[in-house]
Amino acid sequence: MSTDGNWQWPDLPYAAWSDTCETLLLWLQIVGKVRIACTPLINHWWNATLFVTSRGLAAPAMPYRGRTFDVHFDFAQHRLVIETSDGRAEALALKPMAVADFYAAFMQALRRLGIDVPIWTVSSEIENAIPFERDRTHAQYDPVYVQRFWQALVQANRVLTEFRARFIGKASPVHFFWGGLDLAVTRFSGRTAPPLKGETPNVAKWVMDEAYSHEVSSCGFWPGNGGYGRAAFYVYAYPEPASYGDTRLKTAEAFYDGNLGEFILPYDAVCRARDPDALLLGFLQETYAAAADLAKWDRDALERKNK
Repeated sequence: MSTDGNWQWPDLPYAAWSDTCETLLLWLQIVGKVRIACTPLINHWWNATLFVTSRGLAAPAMPYRGRTFDVHFDFAQHRLVIETSDGRAEALALKPMAVADFYAAFMQALRRLGIDVPIWTVSSEIENAIPFERDRTHAQYDPVYVQRFWQALVQANRVLTEFRARFIGKASPVHFFWGGLDLAVTRFSGRTAPPLKGETPNVAKWVMDEAYSHEVSSCGFWPGNGGYGRAAFYVYAYPEPASYGDTRLKTAEAFYDGNLGEFILPYDAVCRARDPDALLLGFLQETYAAAADLAKWDRDALERKNK
């Protein structure tokens, strides 16, 4: 935990648990792909996401042949729990195991519950991906750092939810994208966006076109795998307004990363802050405001007025 009294925000040095993080990412992708297979497409792939709970991450209420089922990563007791609407349940222990073994055990548990969901077994957004059923490279699971990750998600989810509440225009839930292992919330101007350029490994262009069909200001939290190399909060705009990266911020610890095309606030800076919530909310607000002003969003119509 943080040593300065901010015990709610745990220390999360990426180097200490990077192998576990990579394994957990792949386990989450397996469950996420089942979620995509079982749910109808909701704009921007909001149907595909997981949600932070008081015990971990959940994929709730997925329909299957007249029933629904939940999949819950319980990081308090280190179990994967599958529960169905007809009262049945299965559980797997979360412990060091190869991705191939996790994949096999999870699919077998689903089948014991009468759920048979074929998925594409190549992980998304990862170059040179090993198919799940053949992956014996990734097999680490450190329960201490998984719990720290979960507690960081709990805090990030709480503050991002407060930030989302200030916006009355179209906005996403605060939700967890298993492709990039990031917790995110996105605001929309209401205008369509130009086609996204570039490619994402093992993700079809039409998938990304759906994700970025409209103009956005998006923010979120990475545990360290998002290109920055350390746990961090990020903000970006698509399409990015001219001179957005030149915005001078009041948040001293924050900066614009030209390689990522995003503003970054290191997670460590939040942990060390005398008032972590205020620091993070200030960063989120000023980076959003810069994007909205430069892109000429109708902020009077989109934002909740202070009472």
